[in-house]
Amino acid sequence: MDKIDKGVFTTLFFSLFVTVTGVGIVVPLLPVYAHDMGASGLYIGLIFGAFSLSRTVFLPYFGRRSDRQGRKPFIVAGLCAYAVISVAFIFSKSVEMLIFIRLVQGVASAMIMPVVQAYVGDITPPKKEGFVMGLFNISIFMGLSLGPLLGGAINDRFSLSAAFGCMGVMALAGFLGSLVFLPPTRTERALSRGKPPAAWRTLLADRGMAGLATFRFTYTACIGVIWGFLPVFADAEFSLTSSAIGVLVMLGVLVSGVMQIPLGLLADRMNRQLMAAVGGLIVVYAVASFAWSSGFWSLFRSNLLFGVGGGVSMVAVMAMAVDKGNASQAMGSVMALMTMAHSAGMLSGSLLAGLMMDLFHLRLAFSIGAVIMFIGVALFALLSRGRQAPEPADDAPSPH
Repeated sequence: MDKIDKGVFTTLFFSLFVTVTGVGIVVPLLPVYAHDMGASGLYIGLIFGAFSLSRTVFLPYFGRRSDRQGRKPFIVAGLCAYAVISVAFIFSKSVEMLIFIRLVQGVASAMIMPVVQAYVGDITPPKKEGFVMGLFNISIFMGLSLGPLLGGAINDRFSLSAAFGCMGVMALAGFLGSLVFLPPTRTERALSRGKPPAAWRTLLADRGMAGLATFRFTYTACIGVIWGFLPVFADAEFSLTSSAIGVLVMLGVLVSGVMQIPLGLLADRMNRQLMAAVGGLIVVYAVASFAWSSGFWSLFRSNLLFGVGGGVSMVAVMAMAVDKGNASQAMGSVMALMTMAHSAGMLSGSLLAGLMMDLFHLRLAFSIGAVIMFIGVALFALLSRGRQAPEPADDAPSPH
């Protein structure tokens, strides 16, 4: 395979973009929606935690099933579920119902995110993993940046129900696009391989895979600290306006997104382990520097550095994950493990920062985050040295 299928790539890009954007539209509005229903802080936490919990539980299942049954059925079903969920949000009348809806949304997310990334990995030409994954990651960064801005504008100009409806329309567009433009499942590379996918025990025992998942976990733990508590820190310490805080939160995402294509090309031409480690060390310094901040511009520089470090490291890490998936014939399972690490990191980082804020001082959360990231970089370097992707298990049951 020398050239990527542009039609399939464009469809997958659009599907993930509308999914991430749609979620970004409503997630910042959910705390207000729940609070208006009388939800306590604990229940608001449960609304957000329910999504991460169900997604983490179902990621291995759908990742593995997509390796055996193809990618399209799960992508289409997940996008359809997202469209239905948006309607359920509109008609929700209780906090308990919101928690249940978020549980279902987490299951739908587990059907989409790792499976779409696995499909992109399937169609990526050899030696172009960095460029293709970097280009594809733009769909995520664009959605993360655009979603909250759209959500706020729609809610201010129209209503919260209109924001939920917008999420539904976007998911429906992704569903129809995937249903019509993705080729039949029987033609997918996942079903045409000569060997069955590597067994779970083989993947879990692979040190290189453990290194990639550890890096992803510690990096997203830092994201959890920053996204969850930077607004509180900026408001309490420096009395910044909501607009200024919004600029800070979006800055890191924007910088990483802009850098994806050139960094992807770089990842195809240099040592990816080294590139990931260098980016990780930049993240370490950036997160630590939040604790030294003295105002808006120092926070701005810290976010800028965080975006640079994340862009440099994650392009290389995801390119290595594609290599793992190709060598093991278990692309869906590999991407599921990476997404599990992402979810667990976001949750752990948020909980850690909250604990530091309650027991000590919020500045300490950033220092602890930097230490965790440094440990993650060190473990990644140790575990990935000279390691190859796991081979498919000859004794694993056939997918056919």
